[in-house]
Amino acid sequence: MAPLKILICGGGIAGPALAFWLARSGHRVVVVERFPALRATGAQIDLRAQGIQAVRRMGLEDAVRARLVDEAGVALVDGRGEVLATVLANTSGRGAQSLTSEFEIMRGDLVRLLYEQTKENKNVEYVFGKTVESFEQDDTRVLARFSDGTSDTFDLLVGADGQGSRVRKAILPPDEDPVRKMGIHMAYWFIPRTGDDSNIRRTYHAPGGRMVFRRSHNPTETQVYFFLRDGGSSSSSSSSSSSPELSLSSVPRASVEQQKAFWGARFRDAGWQVDRFIAGMRDTPNWFCQEVVQIRASAWHRGRAVLLGDAAHCPSPFSGMGATGALVGAYVLAGEIGRSPGDLATALASYKKTLRPFVDEIQHVKPFLLRLGMPETWWGIVILHTVFRVLCFLRIPALVSRLSSEEKGGWKLPDYPELNPA
Repeated sequence: MAPLKILICGGGIAGPALAFWLARSGHRVVVVERFPALRATGAQIDLRAQGIQAVRRMGLEDAVRARLVDEAGVALVDGRGEVLATVLANTSGRGAQSLTSEFEIMRGDLVRLLYEQTKENKNVEYVFGKTVESFEQDDTRVLARFSDGTSDTFDLLVGADGQGSRVRKAILPPDEDPVRKMGIHMAYWFIPRTGDDSNIRRTYHAPGGRMVFRRSHNPTETQVYFFLRDGGSSSSSSSSSSSPELSLSSVPRASVEQQKAFWGARFRDAGWQVDRFIAGMRDTPNWFCQEVVQIRASAWHRGRAVLLGDAAHCPSPFSGMGATGALVGAYVLAGEIGRSPGDLATALASYKKTLRPFVDEIQHVKPFLLRLGMPETWWGIVILHTVFRVLCFLRIPALVSRLSSEEKGGWKLPDYPELNPA
């Protein structure tokens, strides 16, 4: 069977991971990325369960470990910064990961690693500052039209272009909305690290459905995360005179200045170290704001176009399984193509059939429970903290981690000898 010519739209995690496997099988791969250079930025992510297995089959476990963030666990703190309870990472080598994974890594470091592992491969070409504007297909090929006015034909188009995927819009029926809102909004940024910023992530709650994370990923920088519950008193208050017209749902589409004004106004009376965090917000070059959603697409492929990673099944940041889903999905898609290179219809159908049970597991996130974890009142916070302290005192989180299966939902990562895994 002659090698396939495959176009991947998206140079984040899922796209380069797929290129890694496809190039190993001898296929010719072109990766187009709309940003003008490698977007090796982003927040801290983690690998869990089958995602760790996928990294091992790529032969990259040592390389990933060399880039890990030193995060030993998660602590719950009160307004004075006093630690109420702590859950440490499960480093026993047995069972599931805890709230902190043994494999915590910055998104940019993982993106850079996957790029470095594929950029010199003669079967892989990266093109930056370019994306797919539209495509046409028949039974034998896909004609992709690019943002620079050029076009080319391929055997397969892979949409690995994130939760806002343009490829997905062309695959799904026009009346289908695959976005499932979780009722939570978030913003994160980096600030200078101080001596009090330890390697234990701090979690703080404030009334009005507000939650704050502080975690440090290198000797000079600390990450700050603000979370705001939809419908809470803080989300609906009009406390920002500079942008009173903004509603919570419209904030991600506003200018960066308006976004910062909105988040600063909603959290300025929250307590703990929030004043420091808001001050650091003003000058940070690393700023990101989004509504927390899942992507639940009914179809992952149509003809010779297929979706991968967040474009098909973003599980939301609260699942902790986004990067894992991307790596596992890339491995399964490449494996099914390897089994049926001359019959892409069969390969793509098998890809969805094989991966769907795993995706159902990682998307099993209940918005109601997430919102319960962000109480509206001080009494709600007291109750939440009391429950958490009792659980930690009894060592329940550690026991659950060690007794749980390493494989999420019991789903086993398939074997694909066609890929020559490590």
